Amino acid sequence: MTRSLASQNARLLVGVFLLFELLVAAAVVFCLMLPMARSSAADLASLMLLSAQTWSELPPETRPAFEHELAATHQLALRAEAPAAAHLQTWHGPYLHFVETSLAARTGRMQHLSREEIDGEGWLWIALPSGPRDISVGFPMRRIDTHPLITLLVSLGVGLALALLTARWLASRTVAPLQRLERAASRLGRGETPELLDETGPAELATLARCFNAMARQVRDLLTARTTLLAGLSHDLRTPLARMRLAVSLLETQASPRALTQIERDVTEMDRLIGNVLDLARGLEGEAAVPIALGELLGELAGESRSPGRVRADCQPLSIRAPRLALRRALGNLLENALRYSGDAMVDLRLERAGGGARICIADRGPGIPADKLEVVFAPFVRLDASRSPATGGAGLGLPIVRQLARAHGWQIDLRPRPGGGLEAWLTLPEGR
Repeated sequence: MTRSLASQNARLLVGVFLLFELLVAAAVVFCLMLPMARSSAADLASLMLLSAQTWSELPPETRPAFEHELAATHQLALRAEAPAAAHLQTWHGPYLHFVETSLAARTGRMQHLSREEIDGEGWLWIALPSGPRDISVGFPMRRIDTHPLITLLVSLGVGLALALLTARWLASRTVAPLQRLERAASRLGRGETPELLDETGPAELATLARCFNAMARQVRDLLTARTTLLAGLSHDLRTPLARMRLAVSLLETQASPRALTQIERDVTEMDRLIGNVLDLARGLEGEAAVPIALGELLGELAGESRSPGRVRADCQPLSIRAPRLALRRALGNLLENALRYSGDAMVDLRLERAGGGARICIADRGPGIPADKLEVVFAPFVRLDASRSPATGGAGLGLPIVRQLARAHGWQIDLRPRPGGGLEAWLTLPEGR
């Protein structure tokens, strides 16, 4: 049977508290109570023996006054006859045993207390030497009726109750945030968006709450991105599908090379769009890093671009370890965007060292991006032109793919306004990535 964390913690804390109480009780008994009982028993034994000896030395006429004073001051009684009751046979506690032992040491003979009931009250008597004969010295049970063992047991019981309450409070205080985390995780597992947790309490729980909140935000962003992705994909696929439907209807009446060309163009566009969506979903996260000569890679991308004559590269020899396909895709998308929006102007490629890594800049002279839109354009299917026409731009997936690849491989992508007009896209590659 699997117990809850609160129950386990409560049991553990109760066990620890109980063990601590037992150790403290043992220390109190053996280091405090027993030495004090032995010392007190020795004092009582000395007083009893001294009282018996003093009584024997007093004149008979003064003995009643001495007995009265002794009873009033020390709760001791004297009588000439021996104890009438039998000796105590049962275990009678350490204190009385200490009294008997102390008296035996002082008298040189075995001493045993006897119990007697007088007027409904218990008395303890013992025969002590008093001159040529023995007399009985006694004291009422109330004189030593302190009940140390009962007190100890009550203390242990109260301590155990406090331990139970404290353990329950500590366990609930520790487990309550975990229970909230459990409920939030269950909601997240069901596809719901949970409320963010309070990032308070002990450092470990606060850190756990922060990590969960970060994960919840990422999941929420992913769900939002998925919805946006599907909506954008649906929108952008409808246009070529509508054109293909129109072309097919025209082909039913007459064959048209123009219609066939349009269908082929639409199929190509749809294939490219679907490929971009798959790239965005995949992210090439599992690709291994290999040594790459960045200058040569940028030269290859410039030569393979749609307008090689409009790409100007200024690259120093620099090598770094990175996933090659992912890096080519990211740089290719940035270069394609720069060429698409720069018109007939030149696009500049720059490569520079950044610590142990590298920084690559792709700069164009296009219209640029407003400062408040520099982060917005990284969302899937977001385009600054309202027409969403392929003639004026792509599907709005180039920059999101770059951001996805950058996050997957530990890179950093930044967009900045270019001095003199245009846009600069900086891709930073840390050392060893």
